[in-house]
Parts: sequence; C-alpha cells; structure tokens
Amino acid sequence: MTSGRVNPQFRLEDQGIEGLGNVYYNLMEPALVEAALGRDEGTLGKGGAFLVTTGKFTGRSPKDKHVVKTASVADTIWWENNAEMSPAGFDALYLDMLDHMKGRDYFVQDLVGGADPVHAINVRMVTEMAWHSLFIRHLLRRPDREDLADFIADFTIINCPSFKADPARHDCRSDTVIALNFDRKLILIGGTEYAGENKKSVFTLLNYLLPEKGIMPMHCSANHAKGNPVDTAVFFGLSGTGKTTLSADPDRVLIGDDEHGWANNGTFNFEGGCYAKTINLNPEAEPEIYATTEKFGTVIENMTFDPETFDLNFEDDSLTANMRCAYPLHYISNASQSARGGHPKNIIMLTCDAFGVLPPIARLTPAQAMYHFLSGFTSKVAGTERGVTEPEPTFSTCFGAPFMPRRPEVYGNLLREKIAQHGATCWLVNTGWTGGAYGTGSRMPIKATRALLTAALDGSLAREEFRKDPNFGFDVPVAAPGVAELLLTPRRTWDDKEAYDAQAEKLVQMFSDNFEQYLPFIDDDVKAAAIC
Repeated sequence: MTSGRVNPQFRLEDQGIEGLGNVYYNLMEPALVEAALGRDEGTLGKGGAFLVTTGKFTGRSPKDKHVVKTASVADTIWWENNAEMSPAGFDALYLDMLDHMKGRDYFVQDLVGGADPVHAINVRMVTEMAWHSLFIRHLLRRPDREDLADFIADFTIINCPSFKADPARHDCRSDTVIALNFDRKLILIGGTEYAGENKKSVFTLLNYLLPEKGIMPMHCSANHAKGNPVDTAVFFGLSGTGKTTLSADPDRVLIGDDEHGWANNGTFNFEGGCYAKTINLNPEAEPEIYATTEKFGTVIENMTFDPETFDLNFEDDSLTANMRCAYPLHYISNASQSARGGHPKNIIMLTCDAFGVLPPIARLTPAQAMYHFLSGFTSKVAGTERGVTEPEPTFSTCFGAPFMPRRPEVYGNLLREKIAQHGATCWLVNTGWTGGAYGTGSRMPIKATRALLTAALDGSLAREEFRKDPNFGFDVPVAAPGVAELLLTPRRTWDDKEAYDAQAEKLVQMFSDNFEQYLPFIDDDVKAAAIC
C-alpha cells in the first residue's frame, strides 16, 4: 500500500527498495501527527505539539559517522576527522538494512536543502518513524505540492533506528552507524532515534558539495535588518553558544538558525525550520521560541512534562540537557519568507569560554578572523554529544568540525576570500563564563551580549574607543552602551587576578598548541595574527 503525493516514476521500488509494508509518501503535518500517535511514538502536548523521547541516544554520535572511501573522494575528504568505510562494508550494510526493512512500514518525504534554487539539492528522506518524518519536514525546505510530481532526488537518506550494524561485517565502529556514500548518493542511519542525525547528514552533504562551486557553507545562524537584506549578519558557533537565541532578534529578520551558504549573490538558509535548545527557555528573554513549544506539530524532544496539564518542565534535565524543539521557520513571526539575505556585513563568531578568560566581544582583523575560525574554540555544552555532561573546553575547527568532510583550510580560505571581497567586519563574542572559570564564575549576562551585538550591528560600537587585548592581540571596546565597563575587561571581573593570569596563559598555550596543525597550510599574516 502507498499513500500521499509522489512522482509516479520515483517510488522506492524504482530505486531498488522493495518488499516493504505500507509506504506513506509526503504526508503533511496533521497526517504525520496522527500516524505517530497511532504508532504510540509519542504524546500530543499543549497546542498540538508532539512530545517524544529519543531513547538511549539524546545527542549526536559523531564517532559513528563514516564516509565511504571511493576513488572520487579519496583525495578530498579530511580523513583525520572522518572515519572511513570500505565500499564493500557499505554494500553489505545497505543490503542488510534493506533486508531488515522488508515488511515494515516507512514514511517518505521529498524535500530540498537550500533556499537558493540554483544551489539547492533534492533529498529523499526515508524514515522508520512517523515523527522523524515530521521532524525532517520541519527542518528541510518543503517543495510546493504541485512540484512533487516532477521531484527527483539527488540524494536518498534512509533512517532505520531498529537496525543494528555489525562492525565486523559493515566496517564501522559500533552497532550505531551513519554512513555517507557520495558515489551512490546514499546515506544510511541505523541504531539511533536521535532525529538531529537526519538534518546534520544533509548539512554534511552540502559542506562537501558547495565549496566546489565557490560557495562557503557555514554552521551559523543569520538575520538581516528589517527592510534591508543587504545588512546581513551571520553567527558562527557550536550548539549551545547562542546561535538560535541571538539571531532571533525581534528587531531584525531571521534568515535561519543553524546552516547557511554564502554564494556570489549573497546568503541563503539550507533549512526550512529551526531546532532550538529548550533547557531553561525563558518566555521573557525568548518569547518567539518559547511560543513554538505550544504550536501544532512542533516536535518536543526529551522534555519532562506534567501528565495531567502537559505543562513542559524547562528546568528538568533528567533526560538530557540537550532537550530541544523542532518547528517550521514560519512559526517565528519575523522570519524571512525567502530565507535569503545579502553578503554578510558583520560576521559574529560565538564562543562559550569555560575558562572565563575571553572578553564579551572583540573586533578581529581578517587574518585574526581566519585564525579564530580555524581554531573554533568553544566549550561543548552538556548533552549535545553522547558523554558530555558539563562544559568541556574544545577546539572544533570552523565551529563545526563534526560536519566538515573537507580539510578545514578549504573553508577557512573561502571565508577569508569572501571577507576580503565584501568587506565584512568580524567579531568574536564570548557567551561563556565571566568572573571565573566554569564552577566558579557565572555565565555572561545575555542582556549584555544582546546590547553589545546591537551596537556592533548598528555600527555604533565601531565608534567607541578600543584597547589591545594583551593575551590575544585583538581589539576590545573600552566602553559600550548599556554594558558595565568592568565586564569588558575580564581580568577585573576575577577576585583573584593572579588566578586569571594563570588561566589566560593556559588558554593561550592551548590555542598555540592546537594551531600547529594548520601552520603548513596558511599564509604568514595568519601565522602572525595567531597570538600577539
């Protein structure tokens, strides 16, 4: 049995996927919620939100992600960062997964990655779980219904949580697997119910494909000034650094919250929705995101709730600190209808400094911007990846190493070229700790961060007096409207100044040690900008 809209020449059988049970093509949100409830996959919450838990895995499994090593990609994949899988291992994995799928029901969504039609890719998502189909329908871009009759997928992703891989037979690390085969245009996901693997697989695809076209793929959020798409800002950062929160500015138009491309004609969102962290979500600080948690079809992941009132508990992280909600972009009232903007006028690099050393904002030269982009210093936030239970200082190159299939300097050089071509101003913003390290200090006040970003984006911050940071050599404002001057000089916020000096020296050395891997690939001016 089949149901839903589909190109009659592009059914799963035409792709060699046969023997399944019922196949449901391109069901819309009400039908998907109904199917998920009928299959006991979750609970209907307030406003029609769909409440789910993801079982054993409440975050991504980056160590279980593999790229199939074929001749076409052997010389272009960053193998130190991407585990390889043999073609024979993938072939066995594919056949075994198809055999496992026989007789079972599946849900198919034909979707698009990329708001710029010139650079977009068509993606067919095949999911075992109805709510995964709802999730990815939110997160990718939805073609008009009439266009589905002509839809042909560039890549197919099959997600089968009930399938367990065999490391010996399938050439993988564990029974959880995410395997990308660029030659066969297939991605296979098994052994995990965490829905974030779906969207990050598409991001990884675009991260590989777009640089060949001179397009910079970016793990960033983006917005632009109201009525002025030319005034675009992008916010780089790992999960938990504030990309979603800080780009959802009611005074600006939201382009997207996580993944974008920078092409010759400007910025475009990869996605059709948002995937926001909900731990400690505050209706006053983030009213738009908070409101989505009671809208129809919003997927609420791994949150506890009152069994009678269905009120969500935003403070209870007993399931995970990585609790999230997934919703379509149009649920945000100031979201861009086109999901496109101009060339970034301001580039914000968000870091969550658990050492409490970095200032709340600093202005970077182009060379310093490439240095900090390649360094990607931040702290992994609890729950985002398996095993992370408290902030861990880390270097994640390009602010997204788990999703970077190519060497980091490929992305770094692209970013530098585009900054030079379009004259973007770059800022490093610390949303981490101040007054001490994690466990002693406190998180940077979000009101101060917002005030500094507002001043940076409207140009007023550039007119303030700046000082040279003695540790990193970048420029730090001496004063800023609405921000205590004390906060702008991290050393002054510490009670123990010698402890700050020791912590700063430690962090500087960590930067230096980490950056040695890039020295053979970068220009002298970036080397000079490394550490003052």
